[in-house]
Amino acid sequence: MTIINIVAAVIFGIALIHTFAAKSIAHLAHRYPAHAGLLHLLGEIEVVFGFWSLVLIVAMAALSGREAAIGYAESRHYTEPLFVFVIMVIAASRPVLECVRLIVNAIARVMPVHAAVAQTWACLALVPLIGSLITEPAAMTLAALMLAPLAFGPGIPERLKYGALGVLFVNVSVGGTLTSFAAPPVLMVASRWSWDSMFMAAHFGWKAAAAVLLNATVMTFLLRRHLQHEIAAAAQGSAKTVVPLSVSAVHLLFLAGVVVFAHHPVIFIGLFMFFLGFTQAYEQFQSPLILKEGLLVGFFLAGLVVLGGMQEWWLQPIVSSLEPKALFFGAMALTAITDNAALTYLGSLIEGISDPAKYMLVAGAVAGGGLTVIANAPNPAGVALLRSGFSDESISVGGLLAGAFLPTLVVAGFLLFF
Repeated sequence: MTIINIVAAVIFGIALIHTFAAKSIAHLAHRYPAHAGLLHLLGEIEVVFGFWSLVLIVAMAALSGREAAIGYAESRHYTEPLFVFVIMVIAASRPVLECVRLIVNAIARVMPVHAAVAQTWACLALVPLIGSLITEPAAMTLAALMLAPLAFGPGIPERLKYGALGVLFVNVSVGGTLTSFAAPPVLMVASRWSWDSMFMAAHFGWKAAAAVLLNATVMTFLLRRHLQHEIAAAAQGSAKTVVPLSVSAVHLLFLAGVVVFAHHPVIFIGLFMFFLGFTQAYEQFQSPLILKEGLLVGFFLAGLVVLGGMQEWWLQPIVSSLEPKALFFGAMALTAITDNAALTYLGSLIEGISDPAKYMLVAGAVAGGGLTVIANAPNPAGVALLRSGFSDESISVGGLLAGAFLPTLVVAGFLLFF
């Protein structure tokens, strides 16, 4: 342990406090209009970890020299932030969104409930499970965009919005565990522990699916009375120019290509550049791309990579010292203040870790992935796309924690006792 380790841990702790205080900082913008721009910036959750990672690099430069600080920043791996940015923008493009919306609407038509209720259930249940094929960040993006006019409209009580947000985050966190490549915390250990998609489906997938369906059903039931008035808003955009099948197919191919080459940023960034060119060529079939939202999310995750990389010295001893059942609850709690992929990665470095401990580590990490914004990589995407539906256009970290608490217990129950 060095002075840099201690400073990094303190800065990380301050960043966590900042996430909880973000909504209060945003409120200050109304009291101090002369500094409203700066306060709004610091009140955005997506900015928090990027801001404090800059503070860390400056502190490292002061304590260890410029070369050491630059060397550390350049030693981090930024593939995940880049991937989340790219997949968010492509998944949120109008042709892809309309394809998924057609599937959701088709399912809704055969369900014996009001259309808005059925659509909300499908977005909370089925889209997170599709994340096992298209990755969790893509599922989060699609679900958030379709849920925004349904469960986060002006007629929905704030407490139910936080409940729906918590269910969405928790369901996306576990919805990607049916395969070995879609959930970041699973991906970190899959190759090292030889966990293929068959293993994931047998040991995690069916339990996760059952928990997702239960969470979505309960939340939709609580929302049902308010949803019946939101169907008109959800149908907005139906009068736009119809997207040709060929354009939709090309967008889906770009999405599939980015998923396939998710670990090769040179390739998927190249595909993204071609995608941008294609959207310009056929702009009559496009809606504005969510470049700003995607960049903010990428910035958040890159900051988490920089700050989180200095926390191994205290995190790994905790993980390695816990017995399997204690490890489950420890991982669930630690995930809320770190990142579940970083946590499972640290666990994968432990030599001689038992098979029960492996399962409990990953199970706890995915179960706790909805508790906070930083707990799971796709969560900042959900915040960026849904915050406008909340009062003051900001999301309370405490409200999210409260909304995700019971769905997390449901997931924990399935993963721990079945």
